[in-house]
Amino acid sequence: MGVLTIRNVPDDIHLALKARAAHHGRSTEAEVRAILALAVKPEGRPRMGDLLWETGRQIALSDEDVDALLAGRDKTPAQPLHLE
Repeated sequence: MGVLTIRNVPDDIHLALKARAAHHGRSTEAEVRAILALAVKPEGRPRMGDLLWETGRQIALSDEDVDALLAGRDKTPAQPLHLE
């Protein structure tokens, strides 16, 4: 896991974080992690897999359709890039 150091946090912000952490029954550090997680990964955000599934359902994509898409794929293994 990464380590994050935040310097020069104003005293009133630090005290508010400590109070919020106590209210939630966790350490100040755990509270900051929870705040950051909600900020960068909100609970209601759409997920790519869910969006793809919903799109397939809306257009009534069948197993036969998927088989046809896969049959047209180039199955040749990728070759490593040679830089000379």
